[in-house]
Amino acid sequence: MAGTDTGTTGTTGTDGGRERPVVIVGASLGGAKAAEALREAGYRGGIVLIGEEHERPYERPPLSKGYLQGKTPREKIYVHPPQWYAEHDVTLRLGTAVAAIDPAAHTVTLADDGRVEYAKLLLTTGSVPRRLPVPGADQDGVLYLRRVEDSDRIKQAVRPGARIAVIGAGWIGLEVAAAAREAGAEVTVLEALELPLLRVLGREVAQVFADLHREHGVDLRFGAKVAELTGEGGTVSGVKLADGTTVAADAVVVGIGIAPATGLAEAAGLEVDNGIKTDRHLRTSDPDVYAAGDVANAYHPLYGKHIRVEHWANALNQPQTAARALLGQPDAVYDRVPYFFTDQFDLGMEYVGYVEPDGYDQVVFRGDPATREFIAFWLSGGRVLAGMNVNVWDVTDPIRELIVSKRVVDAERLADPNVALDEV
Repeated sequence: MAGTDTGTTGTTGTDGGRERPVVIVGASLGGAKAAEALREAGYRGGIVLIGEEHERPYERPPLSKGYLQGKTPREKIYVHPPQWYAEHDVTLRLGTAVAAIDPAAHTVTLADDGRVEYAKLLLTTGSVPRRLPVPGADQDGVLYLRRVEDSDRIKQAVRPGARIAVIGAGWIGLEVAAAAREAGAEVTVLEALELPLLRVLGREVAQVFADLHREHGVDLRFGAKVAELTGEGGTVSGVKLADGTTVAADAVVVGIGIAPATGLAEAAGLEVDNGIKTDRHLRTSDPDVYAAGDVANAYHPLYGKHIRVEHWANALNQPQTAARALLGQPDAVYDRVPYFFTDQFDLGMEYVGYVEPDGYDQVVFRGDPATREFIAFWLSGGRVLAGMNVNVWDVTDPIRELIVSKRVVDAERLADPNVALDEV
């Protein structure tokens, strides 16, 4: 029954005649989807899903989009309704921290000294926000975004007329900035580089997002180096920059990236390098331990190397492969092309593919970026590595096919909106 630590019909392993469950550490979107995939694959044994948060598994994209904007109700962010876990005999242990993993003994030790044995273990521990390493960063009003309660705090701060400083012009920073402006706040974005999203999109496309935010009244400051967060009575009051200027702020949102939560894996002796390294089956260096989502640095057959993708689609889809793989299905291989999306002001975007900052030699536009209705393609040697459609819809599948085919394309035909993408 759900609510116990082990199931009654497990088939993945036994210990002295007692069947051991599949244990999932990380009650996230990835963890919940893994439990769902196990049941859909016909696994009837015990499943134990362990998470530090007291909330049942939820999706994170709304935290910087619809939920933060007040457009998505709280109930809509959860992966499953509350009764789903009992109905599917999944033991959901919330508010429970894991202290250690012992692969040799096949046990998970909890922070309260409890232990859970496992036959197979899946790590969906996700990532943690990088902290701002400057004086004053521990004051009240300095906010990060990772959990639903973080989104609630930011939502309270972005009232009309409030002065909000956002440090970091990545996806989270820009989405928070957009939500804050739409709520009527005065927003300043501080970015160390020359453009937002420069490492992700390159100069050609990053300019689109700079223009978008400026047109909507965001004060963008590039080449900004944060020296200190000023404050009064333990509450932040501004951001002091290295050039001596200070940006007044009623709240400061820090979005300077995330780091994979690999502490448990590293202490357990698993191979860790920019995440938990896995093979194409999402199996770690221990044959009974798997990893999925933000934390997994997985070997990708299409790219012929390990990549770690910090986006929703990986957390949604990788657990299906991990579940099938740990059940012994040899064809369970994760080879999906990476995908992510954003919504900022009147700009909606989908991105398919994978390209490193110096990994392309050409950007081809289909449509005019100035109109914010276009497709951008990143190419190397005439082959499409990635494509981003902005306010143009129903094109992700043909873009994905161009990427997977690895064929050399004609750049002029690629740019021509009168030529179908499957005919380029």
